[in-house]
Amino acid sequence: SGIMSTRTFVLLAEGPMNSLWQQFSGLLHETQELRQFMVDVLSDDDLAYQPSERSLTLGALCREMGEVERSYIDGFKTFKQNFDYRHPDAGVATSVEKLKAWYAELDRELEAALQGLSEDDLQKPIDRGYGFTPGVTMNFHIYREALLIFYGKAHVYLKALNKRLPERWHWWVGDLIDTSAST
Repeated sequence: SGIMSTRTFVLLAEGPMNSLWQQFSGLLHETQELRQFMVDVLSDDDLAYQPSERSLTLGALCREMGEVERSYIDGFKTFKQNFDYRHPDAGVATSVEKLKAWYAELDRELEAALQGLSEDDLQKPIDRGYGFTPGVTMNFHIYREALLIFYGKAHVYLKALNKRLPERWHWWVGDLIDTSAST
């Protein structure tokens, strides 16, 4: 079924939008919305789920994705990216409400960073270290790929927890056979 997003996005930048935002803002919002579907079905107890002692808890996996998003935000602002940031509040890995609030804050910051880029900025490389310097547009797509990889990992946890997600989650991420368990 065609589920329309109820999420509203506000244009933050003054003047014309850059071509990256014009072309891909809708795709970014749809990709990020999947994360909202996921956290909407989670409880604080679910965040403590750990499939094995060598695995992260689901909450730690979610915190890690937020830390990754933070690195992309900083990269789009400074054209240098590293993955050193660690969230100072361990509670984001154990509280769904804290996690939701943090993700919403990160998404607003990412949106502002992307909207704030000029057409000239879109031509600049982002130095990620080790000689890897993708352009801004490629780095944007790498971020989206990081989200999709995260969703694939989280899907394993969600299946083990027997969580019901919207059909759209399954079309983007999960096994299509799981659509019978969708909401």
